[in-house]
Amino acid sequence: METGSPEHTGTAGDERVGDEGVEVEPGWTGLPPGLLKMRRLLLVVWMGLLTIGLALLLGLLAGPGWAAFALLPLALMAWGWVMLGRNWRSWRYAERADDLLISRGVLWREETVVPYGRMQLVEVTSGPVERHFGLASVQLHTAAAATDATIPGLDPAEAERLRDRLTELGEARSAGL
Repeated sequence: METGSPEHTGTAGDERVGDEGVEVEPGWTGLPPGLLKMRRLLLVVWMGLLTIGLALLLGLLAGPGWAAFALLPLALMAWGWVMLGRNWRSWRYAERADDLLISRGVLWREETVVPYGRMQLVEVTSGPVERHFGLASVQLHTAAAATDATIPGLDPAEAERLRDRLTELGEARSAGL
């Protein structure tokens, strides 16, 4: 099932039904670049500390020649840098008339559809590192645990707007059940 390209982003208010009554592709919204910046900084910090610790440990216990193996975490960091970028580009979400779509994944694509009427709780969370980078996550809880979903790394204002909109739509749809 093709749902659009990750490069296409749009607004939630795009028209969803074409002239012939056929549903058109939803307007996808990608994650802000601040999330990628935060994740890459954490990667550099942790891999840098691992490299220094491993170099000291190997240098003291096995000799200076073995300390060269401490460069392996740097190679892992370079690979992780690329993978974080690919993962960040794969995340997107779209607000449709009756549900919220969340798409993610590079090798294993996962698309979650959360009907507004099934939402029980919408939370906005932000840990200390996320707050430092001006980010927040929106977590959606439904009656079925398998359909719980999270949208990470949003701007706090967008996260609050999304929470309020989803709560409003959820209340309106659940009243009609």
